[in-house]
Amino acid sequence: MTSDDVQVSDETTEAPPAFSLTTGRTQGYHRAAVDTFLAAARTAFESDADDLTAADVRVASFPLVKGGYVVAEVDAALGRVEDALAARARERAVRSNGAGAWVEQARDDAQVILDHLARPRRQRFARTGFLTFGYRIDEVDHVSTRIARYLRDGEPLTAEQLRSAAFRMQRGGYREEQVDALLDATVDVILAVR
Repeated sequence: MTSDDVQVSDETTEAPPAFSLTTGRTQGYHRAAVDTFLAAARTAFESDADDLTAADVRVASFPLVKGGYVVAEVDAALGRVEDALAARARERAVRSNGAGAWVEQARDDAQVILDHLARPRRQRFARTGFLTFGYRIDEVDHVSTRIARYLRDGEPLTAEQLRSAAFRMQRGGYREEQVDALLDATVDVILAVR
């Protein structure tokens, strides 16, 4: 057997990619980084360990490279992992503290969000300086109104819609970290009441 034969057999035993790959100039998530993270997530979930939370999955990020995994496919998979971890956390909390305590906590969290969003439009979050870019105020206010309607009136809104929310930038816009924190808190509430 020659070294060429060994190389050929290595290539034939290589597992197919877990997700579609980007082509051309389009960048995707670094394959090894995604595979490593998802393997760790699977291990944590199957071992019933608390090493990984839904919030950890939500903030996961990966380098962008040519020939990487298609971003939308990975993000959808991460959303499913986050949902599964949140459901497990909910089941554990209900088992240990009772359903009433879980619902009360979700209600309290929702009220904190509603109190924040009760501020007047264009004043719901701190602003960046005039020379610094932040999230577009009108776009964030639109999403904020949808969140308030969901929490107050029960209008439809999904965790996936919030996960995929993207805002253009503007000078003097809303501070990104405040907006992102509120979106994360809202996703937590949505997952808690599913």
